[in-house]
Amino acid sequence: MPSKGMSVNPGLHRKRGRAAVEASISASHQRRPLIVAAGLVLLVTCLYWAQAVLIPVALAILLTFLLSPLTTALEKIGLGRAPSVVLVILLTFLVLTTIGWIGASQITTLASELPDYRHNIMQKIRDLRSMVKGGALEKVQETVEEVKEEIDRSQPASTASKPLPVVIQPDSWRSLYVGPLVQPLASAALVFGLLIFMLAQREELRNRLIRVIGYGKLTVTTRAMEDAGRRISRYLLMQITINSCFGVIIATALFLIGLPYAFLWGLLAIPLLFIPVVGFWAATALPTILSLAVFRDWWWPLVVIALFFVLKSGINMLLEPLLYGRNVGVSQVPLLVMIAFWTWLWGPIGLLLATPLTVCLVVFAKHFPQLEFIQVLLSDEPVMETRISYYQRLLAMDRAEAETIIKDYLRKNPLEQLYSEVLLPAFTYAKKDRLRGNLEEREARFVVNTTREILDTLADAELQFQNDSPLPSGETSLPKIRILGCPAHDSADEVGLMMLRQLLGSTCEMEVISVETLASEVISRVEDGRPPVVCIVALPPGGLAQARYLCKRLRALSLPLKIIVGRWGLRAHSEESSSALRSAGADQLGTTLLQTRDQILNLRQLLSGAPFSSEGGKTLVTSTTG
Repeated sequence: MPSKGMSVNPGLHRKRGRAAVEASISASHQRRPLIVAAGLVLLVTCLYWAQAVLIPVALAILLTFLLSPLTTALEKIGLGRAPSVVLVILLTFLVLTTIGWIGASQITTLASELPDYRHNIMQKIRDLRSMVKGGALEKVQETVEEVKEEIDRSQPASTASKPLPVVIQPDSWRSLYVGPLVQPLASAALVFGLLIFMLAQREELRNRLIRVIGYGKLTVTTRAMEDAGRRISRYLLMQITINSCFGVIIATALFLIGLPYAFLWGLLAIPLLFIPVVGFWAATALPTILSLAVFRDWWWPLVVIALFFVLKSGINMLLEPLLYGRNVGVSQVPLLVMIAFWTWLWGPIGLLLATPLTVCLVVFAKHFPQLEFIQVLLSDEPVMETRISYYQRLLAMDRAEAETIIKDYLRKNPLEQLYSEVLLPAFTYAKKDRLRGNLEEREARFVVNTTREILDTLADAELQFQNDSPLPSGETSLPKIRILGCPAHDSADEVGLMMLRQLLGSTCEMEVISVETLASEVISRVEDGRPPVVCIVALPPGGLAQARYLCKRLRALSLPLKIIVGRWGLRAHSEESSSALRSAGADQLGTTLLQTRDQILNLRQLLSGAPFSSEGGKTLVTSTTG
């Protein structure tokens, strides 16, 4: 209870409470970047220190995605779950062991035979020295040697010290052979052990993961898991198919040209090609280096390089589009960054796991809004719509790239869609930014003028549009009608009328007056020329008052005049704008460029007395007044 003589102000308490809540929210927003950064550092630290466990788990999950379709197929033909899993595991172990044994034996033999190629190697080095003899490289080498001799001459002679006794103790066979194999064998055993249980209990693991995430997100989780499983399984299967074809063909080609250990180079190419970009260069470099040591001529290494490039180009053009259908959904540059990250974190195994792990990140980011920033950074989907990209380049005053965006868009879309979906929205964005004070006058003028210049260069596209989009039957024989186009407010309205004139083409004779023309001059032109249709364009935001004023002045002439107002891009308050314009004397209001175009074509039929056309059972004629 308040003390006597004191009054309580509820409004003051509410204001103080609201201020405290706002201060708390602001403080939490300020701390959020620090919390996210700390969480990322903690996550990376855990991934690094727990790699001894996480790497086998990741490999087991990857192999589960790869072998699940085969296990399911064996179960469908009548084998039980346990026999199918055991058979798949045995086949996998047998294939990997055989390939590993053959590869290791060939590497050992190659290492023992390398001294036999010493003569060729020395000859190649002498050839290189003779090629650069007397050149800049030799001068640099001589300068370095002179500097080194001068430094050695300036250093005082060190006092001789008594040599220390050295005891050579040979390593035991355990440290030589058993020690280096313990960790790889333990990791391999853990991978196969996890793989057995993951294949045998894959449905149970899936259900447990769904339960951990929560039933409230059952739909999203199911879609994300199905999408990730489908993408990764398809990626692994297709990549193994393509890499195996590459390895077999390149091994055969290297064998035919006489390069030793051709099977080894084809075998190494299969895992190396899992690494985007870098893997191909590594697979090419290894046999090329050996060819330098084996062959006496210089052109054989060039043949080896040519074989790799020709085969890679053929696979890129023929096999990959046929087998992949579509890519895994990750952009190339972010993928290379992720490959570098996982390699730094987990070493060579990170090279093989980088692409599947990145695909999982992109898929889950696609389905969970909290991870949307990951999808934006890593996905290969366009991050900005074309109209945003076009307007952004205009803000940067980059006309060349803006024109490139327009050309690329026109290759896939018709001219009318370019106008209504790209150019006109750019005007709307510019007007809104100008009203907010975020855009200077020169920048807004650059947006309009650049778009006007682009329109002037689209004459060929306009002709193509007229050929590709013929008018409805019967309209080509109708007489042309004269239209006077009046921009209501600014130069953007004038450019919009130019777009409308291009879309109407030869069906109408349209004159677009300058935005600098006064209202009295517009009235005089209408009185003198008596056009049957006047089209007023006022692109939102703004321009409504000017459009209403023109409508009132034109309607006061008492002429048989049809007035069409275009408020293209109007979304909110369209009913209020329509009522205000109709009360001022407008006959029709078009909220899109194509709607105004159709209204004019219908008026053309109406004024000529021709029957109305329809598209898709929906008449193009709209109600008119006056």
